[in-house]
Amino acid sequence: MIIEYVPVLQIQRDLQGMPANLDRFQKYLKTIGADNGKAELELPSLIAANPMGKEHVTQYLDELLTMDADRQAAMAVNEAMTELADEPGVYKLALVVADDLKGGWTNRYANEYTQRFPWPAGRPGNGELPRWLKHFWLTALVWTSDQPSRQRVREAVLAPIFRMVYFQRHGFPRILKEMLDQEGAVMAQAGCLEPMLGEEDIEYTREVIAPHLESADKRTIMECLFGDAAGKTLGFSPRGLSPWAGLALALHDGRQKTRHATSDHGLV
Repeated sequence: MIIEYVPVLQIQRDLQGMPANLDRFQKYLKTIGADNGKAELELPSLIAANPMGKEHVTQYLDELLTMDADRQAAMAVNEAMTELADEPGVYKLALVVADDLKGGWTNRYANEYTQRFPWPAGRPGNGELPRWLKHFWLTALVWTSDQPSRQRVREAVLAPIFRMVYFQRHGFPRILKEMLDQEGAVMAQAGCLEPMLGEEDIEYTREVIAPHLESADKRTIMECLFGDAAGKTLGFSPRGLSPWAGLALALHDGRQKTRHATSDHGLV
């Protein structure tokens, strides 16, 4: 697997430095390549950014640039390429700040669902690029509602890489159980520390979700994965689940499977 890291944080910061008016929005369109008269987008990962972000987005970007987040991200990409040298595929990857605090541009849960499960159920990718892309792109997202840190940058970069490897090895998930298996494996391999729940809440979540493991209904799946707080933002039904409950269960089980696999190979 070959992955080229494309730094765009400074590009996003430069856009933030412009007055929040039509000129900024037009500059944003030109930057991603949506207003250049060409058929292909130049920086499609920036579609995830809020082009009219407020001061908190500027501050977030400044913190990332101060901690040299692009260098941290590039290092994580290089580590992943070494580990996945025998995997197929050539990709570009960009780290982007997504705004889920003070803008109407993004609902985090709907966006995360699309990021984690980018193809409709039952429709495998055919390896062909859409006409508006010249390269396969992976997008690593950090969110303005989370405290910026090197750990978050690392997780954000590694997760889409290992997710693509999972797709290549196992195909795309169709039902909730397959999505939980996928995300548990991906988050564990990426070294994610969150989401996390206590043991009692983990077992409670397991019981609530169990009747829906074979469901392919997007609304049901999102309610189970993201919990009641997420469902409220989308007008979904409460199921008595904590925030990120299903994904916390997936990470918990993914770590357990990783430990067992490591132990079985005599490495611990």
